[in-house]
Amino acid sequence: MSSLLLSNPNLSTSFLPCKIPGYENTRKTAFCPLSRSSKVARCAVDTPSGGNMPTFSRIKVWDPYKRLGISPYASEEEIWGSRNFLLEQYAGHERSEESIEAAFEKLLMTSFRRRKKEKINLKSRLKKQVEESPPWFKNLLNFVELPPKDVIFRRLFLFAFMGGWSIMNSAEGGPAFQVAVSLAACIYFLNEKTKSLARASIIGLGALASGWILGSVVVPMIPTVLIHPTWTLELLTSLVAYFFLFLACTFFK
Repeated sequence: MSSLLLSNPNLSTSFLPCKIPGYENTRKTAFCPLSRSSKVARCAVDTPSGGNMPTFSRIKVWDPYKRLGISPYASEEEIWGSRNFLLEQYAGHERSEESIEAAFEKLLMTSFRRRKKEKINLKSRLKKQVEESPPWFKNLLNFVELPPKDVIFRRLFLFAFMGGWSIMNSAEGGPAFQVAVSLAACIYFLNEKTKSLARASIIGLGALASGWILGSVVVPMIPTVLIHPTWTLELLTSLVAYFFLFLACTFFK
């Protein structure tokens, strides 16, 4: 009877009309399975505290070159490469990343100051050379100016187009029309700057004459092997004239 009661606690008889108090609860508690939502205490090793991550060994090195592992004469490409390599190697370790970035930024600022100083020194040297140059050279510089880059590129494209047009039509006839258009464009650009049509015309015609004379002298010296068979002396001379017209209308005041 006792074994029967132990095997079936819910059994009721005339002698045992009710359940044994506390027995069922104790049995269920002892064999109750764990639910999915139950929280298990995690070890400190499992937490992403960075304790097991590799630590940058040169965090406290003061010299930024030594901290990044490069020479004091390293280029900017080498500095960038060392920084990227170290950040990839010690990714996730906050102190290591901060130390690498701090050294990298310090070297970038040093490089920027050096380039700025060299640029200022170059301007100072050029200015000093101009001041020490002969009077005729100073007077010549008074007729020259440096326009914005977009103006230079637009006018360079125009005269390069004229040169290409002359080459494409070299078999049909001479470049007389293209030369006339280029001269008119040069005088127009000069008139915009000088506000004097007479001065613009003199400079334009002078540039055309100078280019044509120089081309007539230089072009015959070029070996015939380097010249296309259909390119005549007149065509090659006009190319030199286009270049002189470009210089005159772009850089002359």
